[in-house]
Amino acid sequence: MAPAGAKRNILERLDAGEIVIGDGGFVFALEKRGYVKAGPWTPEAAAEHPEAVRQLHREFLRSGSNVMQTFTFYASDDKLENRGNAQRFTGAQINEAACDLAREVANEGDAMVAGGVSQTPSYLSCKSEAEVKGIFKRQLNVFVKKNVDFMIAEYFEHVEEAEWAVQVLKTSGKPVCASLCIGPDGDLNGVSPGDCAVRLVKAGANIVGINCHFDPMICVKTVKMMKEGVERAGLKAHYMVQPLAYHTPDCNCQGFIDLPEFPFGLEPRILTRWDMHKYAREAFNVGIRFIGGCCGFEPYHIRAVAEELATERGYLPAASVKHGNWGAGLEMHTKPWVRARARRDYWEKLKPASGRPKCPAMSTPDSWGVTKGHADLMQHKEATSLDELKPLFEKAKASH
Repeated sequence: MAPAGAKRNILERLDAGEIVIGDGGFVFALEKRGYVKAGPWTPEAAAEHPEAVRQLHREFLRSGSNVMQTFTFYASDDKLENRGNAQRFTGAQINEAACDLAREVANEGDAMVAGGVSQTPSYLSCKSEAEVKGIFKRQLNVFVKKNVDFMIAEYFEHVEEAEWAVQVLKTSGKPVCASLCIGPDGDLNGVSPGDCAVRLVKAGANIVGINCHFDPMICVKTVKMMKEGVERAGLKAHYMVQPLAYHTPDCNCQGFIDLPEFPFGLEPRILTRWDMHKYAREAFNVGIRFIGGCCGFEPYHIRAVAEELATERGYLPAASVKHGNWGAGLEMHTKPWVRARARRDYWEKLKPASGRPKCPAMSTPDSWGVTKGHADLMQHKEATSLDELKPLFEKAKASH
């Protein structure tokens, strides 16, 4: 179990060289459980079904998470009402409910609460800096009211919008993390990972890194590039990584959203718990100390991260009581050939089969090449019309 004592903030922990373990992908996890709609991906479940959100927080806490991130991904007012997405609750109600749930569960263990904001439809639609910052400020007002422990600006494809978010969050006086959803090629305007990191640190971020869009090893590689950029600039920061739990070796600069399997056919790409051991060790070895997960991560993935780093952290998560080290629990299996798998070298060397003999190992991503300012990315409150969809269907057919 975690060491007893008064909770310290994230910078105190990181400054002391400690490892902070994040949680996982609430949006995807709750969509699979029937509480989030794929497409808008908005977090009204925090108000509609608090019991589901609370339970997922508890499972991540039990699996080793030190951070209960508020379920406020895409909880900005413009996203909540985008393209006909009708809501029973206001943005403020959803954000407040998410804060309360995260705090309730964080108080059950050694966890901090992080208030999170993410990229907005308004930025994609070329709204002004003042308008976009106003959206972040409305979310921040709730986080300040609820006294979260630190802030995360996450899932930004454009470093400029992330800078604006950091500048707003910094006014809270709380520590600020900034996490981009980019790969080694940089943001969607071609700004390199190193230059992105420098800009975010100069904007006021204490912790910078990557989340979503790419698999763990690609994300770790990208954070390493960010770290090198910050060090070249003579600046200082801590580093975080919260990747996908899907293998993405075939992705382009837009990441997994360009894969033809996104979002309903990704399961064959899921990383095993043993892949997560490798990820955790690689992240630690390059100097990342805030290590978590994003879409596809379930509590058992986070448990694997915590188990890999148990020696450095000094303890195992509570959920390890039900998980023998490197398959040791299989020693109790009735079948002798399964008992023979109760060893580390078996699982480390395993090359899992997909069981899909007619499927390819890799896909060809869509590469439409549209980003901020393109007509196809202009957003609106009204539901997407058939007239809007028809040319998209035709374009998709022509590209395959």
